[in-house]
Amino acid sequence: MMIDFLLNNFERYKKEDAVVWRDKVYSYEWLLNRVRHYQTEIQTRNIAPGDVVVLEADFSPNAIAVLLALIDHRSIVVPLTKTVISKKAEFFSIAKPEYVLAVDSDDQISLSRLPYDPEYPFYNVLREKKHPGLVLFSSGSTGESKAVVHDFVSILNKYKKPRKSLRAVTFLLYDHIGGINTLFYLLANGGCVITVQDRNPDTVLSTIERYRVELLPTSPTFLNLILLSEAYQNFDLSSLKRITYGTEPMPESTLKRLHAVFPDVDILQTYGLSEVGILSSKSKSSDSLWMKVGGEGFQTRIVDGILHIKAESSMLGYLNAPSPFTEDGWFNTEDAVEQDGEYIRILGRTSELINVGGQKVYPAEVESVIQQMENVVEVSVFGENNPITGQIVCARVTPRVEQEEKEFIKGIKKYCRSHMESFKVPVKVLLTRDKQYSARFKKQRLTSTSHS
Repeated sequence: MMIDFLLNNFERYKKEDAVVWRDKVYSYEWLLNRVRHYQTEIQTRNIAPGDVVVLEADFSPNAIAVLLALIDHRSIVVPLTKTVISKKAEFFSIAKPEYVLAVDSDDQISLSRLPYDPEYPFYNVLREKKHPGLVLFSSGSTGESKAVVHDFVSILNKYKKPRKSLRAVTFLLYDHIGGINTLFYLLANGGCVITVQDRNPDTVLSTIERYRVELLPTSPTFLNLILLSEAYQNFDLSSLKRITYGTEPMPESTLKRLHAVFPDVDILQTYGLSEVGILSSKSKSSDSLWMKVGGEGFQTRIVDGILHIKAESSMLGYLNAPSPFTEDGWFNTEDAVEQDGEYIRILGRTSELINVGGQKVYPAEVESVIQQMENVVEVSVFGENNPITGQIVCARVTPRVEQEEKEFIKGIKKYCRSHMESFKVPVKVLLTRDKQYSARFKKQRLTSTSHS
């Protein structure tokens, strides 16, 4: 069976807390029984091994149980959440699912049949190997979302080695490689999956206090919201041992403030991609952006300043795009890095690089400087085409309190000139009250073609 090692652990930890959902605690014994229930239910519903099944859910007890039953049944699972509702039709047309298992807000499950007949080569590879599959969608910020196909067996192998049991908030979502990683790490080690009904600072921090959460895996954008809200002053967060962050570059100014607020918490940068999985990582220190990455099953190299990865857990490929791998199996992450011995520092995506007269500007560096200003809540930096310099640096800024626009913009430029080279200083500053992050709490930058 595909998940025997997990079910054996559930038996071992059966009296321990497995899931907290809507202020109710579910034991590993309960979860084990529900997995067995859905194993039978899936068979009675005539879902065949190798069928493509959308699991439309957020983290909930039954959603977790049915996911495990689908894996054991060797289904090809496409997890989706309500945050991608606007792209649902696009995702269905790409993945071509045969069934949808929808888990509603009351944790009740419904099944519907779809008229697709999916015959992708990567699906056939999984069927021939009699392995379960996982389909994840990229954020699609530069066009159509890419559908990443994984062999679930390769993903699960990572969790067979026992590690420390932790109580963690499942902040990252079901349809994100980071959310999958958190879930299976916790289940494989008798940890507790602590869910939140919404992802705002007060809710998350009150959950940490109430359920003695030890690990918060999240994004730099959300950590910045916690700092700005100062909600951390209102809760007992003494149980928190580790904060991990990833999915986007962390502004150095945000990391320094975070370390000052949580000096006794281990703050760790994580690194992973939908295409290759989550690598092991070790930060040089809690207030440093330098880290080691790799670990068992991963190799790394740096080519012309760009990080490349070879992984045992790499995807089979994309459903709707050419293979990105080199002939010998390396994946170009398109993340520019600096190197210092064993440590690297992520500078940013090459696709977001701003070229000002031949000089390279990485948005995260400029954002880190502007973020230090007292009246700045959020900032996103992007390039705009320019006939003289090729591109100019632009910044989209959300102020904390209303301020006279011309004076505020003048102040931002003056502050930047005193903290960085002149070519990095924003030529154009736009003020906004709109959120500058996605439902996954990842910064959304404009491009030269995405604004007026």
